[in-house]
Amino acid sequence: MISPQETLLLVIDVQGKLASSVFHAERVEKNIDKLIRACRILDVPVLYTEQYPKGLGSTVEPLRRLLSGQVPVEKLSFSCCGSEEFMRQLRAFKRNDILVTGMETHVCVYQTSLELLDFGYSVHLVTDAVSSRSEENRQLGIRCIERAGATPTSTEMAVFELLRIAEGEQFKEISKIIKE
Repeated sequence: MISPQETLLLVIDVQGKLASSVFHAERVEKNIDKLIRACRILDVPVLYTEQYPKGLGSTVEPLRRLLSGQVPVEKLSFSCCGSEEFMRQLRAFKRNDILVTGMETHVCVYQTSLELLDFGYSVHLVTDAVSSRSEENRQLGIRCIERAGATPTSTEMAVFELLRIAEGEQFKEISKIIKE
């Protein structure tokens, strides 16, 4: 099971025109929003990336607002792990369980997940918080990532697994977020 002390949320390339053109774009963005807010309450760090922002634009405004104060890791490689800066920041958090979200499932999310697994991280693919421009590529990416050894999860499943108990202020705050 994942715990707040061992987990990091990774948001991959939720940018500009790409973000609006993926399958179930609004649902995916809303789920990533919920994850970011829940992780803030539970003190789970968030790391986010942008693939060639000069061409694809920056992270969509609602998520960028939630992540204010943080600078995205810019990358050119499809895998986040191809960026030395990303790997430096990831290692600095000293977290083994990585909740993976973002775009596109069959390219950047897929390649990042495989490399994270190769580096010995436990990858938890948040299947309702990843997407591609087509449902077929989204599903193919999910299947291949799971086959490589990632654990599938959902927004609600991951948040309640991190929370563990249905009491206290954190539970009340997170319950409101999940119900939105």
